[in-house]
Amino acid sequence: MLTSKLVEIENLSKHFRLARGKYLHAVDKVSLDIFEGETLGLVGESGCGKSTLGRMIIKLYTETEGTLRFAGENISGSMRSSRRREFSRKVQMIFQDPYSSLNPRMTVKDIIAEGPDAYGLWTGKERDKKVSFWLERVGLHASHASRYPHEFSGGQRQRIGIARALAMEPKLVICDEPISALDVSVQAQVINLLRDLQVEQKLTYLFIAHDLSMVRVVCDRMAVMYLGQIVEVGSAEDVYDKPQHPYTQALVQANPIPDPAVEKARTRRLIDGEISSPVNPQPGCRFAPRCPHVMDKCRSVSPLLHEVAPGLQRAACHLLVH
Repeated sequence: MLTSKLVEIENLSKHFRLARGKYLHAVDKVSLDIFEGETLGLVGESGCGKSTLGRMIIKLYTETEGTLRFAGENISGSMRSSRRREFSRKVQMIFQDPYSSLNPRMTVKDIIAEGPDAYGLWTGKERDKKVSFWLERVGLHASHASRYPHEFSGGQRQRIGIARALAMEPKLVICDEPISALDVSVQAQVINLLRDLQVEQKLTYLFIAHDLSMVRVVCDRMAVMYLGQIVEVGSAEDVYDKPQHPYTQALVQANPIPDPAVEKARTRRLIDGEISSPVNPQPGCRFAPRCPHVMDKCRSVSPLLHEVAPGLQRAACHLLVH
């Protein structure tokens, strides 16, 4: 059951200026809500704008246009340093690459305590105890505090990154493909850890990934992104089991089945056509050049998200308008 909205995104766009008056539309007119206590999965192909949207929410990028609200407060545009400082504590990020996201010249103790030190959250006496607590909570040992990142495996480094983010006691954690660089066995451990911490700390997650089967298991809701726009959103089970948008259907079909016999026997429907350019895009559906059901209207009118099934499942497709 959905509760109050923690993040409200309305017509949010991020355009990067290129040479000769051209603009790369990395994120284009996205509207999306994230509810308190939920895990929202954001999926799509590489380059579709998932990470850019996550960085806009955490204010690493300033939006080109649109409105962004956090806990009811409008945080659109540039923020004053004092306001930015207050906001940064409430929103933290777990990065994709556990090898480059940690400073190799800092000890684990200093990495985890860097944020609390800057905000004065911990006193000198409790600093070591807090670091030990978070290390043990993410499955490491307190004695690891004096070591450096290069002394750990990828999974252990990601646990350090999780400890660093949660030490700030945030409300929202943006997980930018936090398990894609890890082995499968380690992925399960990190996912279970994130789940446990979410319950304990009452966290809200934006889980960015490209593995739909993982998102189906981990997330409450799923939003599918294509070339900077949301094309479908709904409960994770509904979007995976009953995809409505042609692009979502293609993604689900491309997802491997963990049964070798079934996987070998099934036939896949490949997506034909050229991917539209995100540079100064033309009007119409971004997926139109690759869609097997394309109509004339698709090439000239951009579809809007609308309800396509009972409940909260919505899709942006002219074919689904009755």
